[in-house]
Amino acid sequence: MRNSLPALEDFLGRLGRTERSTFLGFRSPHAVQVYLDGMPYVAEERDRSPLAVMTDRQCHCLDGGTFAALALRQLGFPSLVIDLVPEPGTDDDHVLAVFRIDGLWGALAKSNFTGLGYREPVYRSLRELAMSYFEDYYNFERQRTLRGYTRPFDLARFDATGWMWDEAALAGITKRFYSRKAVPLLTPAAAKRLLPADERSFQAASLGTDFNWVFGHRPDQPH
Repeated sequence: MRNSLPALEDFLGRLGRTERSTFLGFRSPHAVQVYLDGMPYVAEERDRSPLAVMTDRQCHCLDGGTFAALALRQLGFPSLVIDLVPEPGTDDDHVLAVFRIDGLWGALAKSNFTGLGYREPVYRSLRELAMSYFEDYYNFERQRTLRGYTRPFDLARFDATGWMWDEAALAGITKRFYSRKAVPLLTPAAAKRLLPADERSFQAASLGTDFNWVFGHRPDQPH
């Protein structure tokens, strides 16, 4: 149902000619990922609307995820996001826009680390998909921090709020999104046995990383 929803039509009407052409030009989930990868990762406190992501040409994982979910809707998928949840106080959450083809899950994501982005639609369950991020999900101290994930959250339920362009509306929605209970991925015993990532793996995962925006080292966080 491309372009069939009034809110999506309203969003398209708010885009400039270039942005509209870009948005309507996506032909696959991976094309959306390429677009996200072409933007700088900026983990400031502001959570941009999809409209602002396109006009400002920058984002972090939350606003990148909500933009990707909207772009997936343009391709005929539901606008679903899930949250990857770390051990409290050790790392950032990570938002994925998820999609399914032939019953198999894939994901789009904006990340400051190389291993936390796109996933091909080959995973039989959301748990499988979430676990595919486990090995590359570690903090600056090399601790493996991923502990759970949330069930899919459909942004289409909130179209009447104008979240696609209204950041105040989006803030209220994301507050509900982040309040959802996580499904555990590890038992406490398994978490205690985890070893830190080795230096070679960390260097590979942080290729191209902007360390000004890493958890625990951002300007807005205590070091």
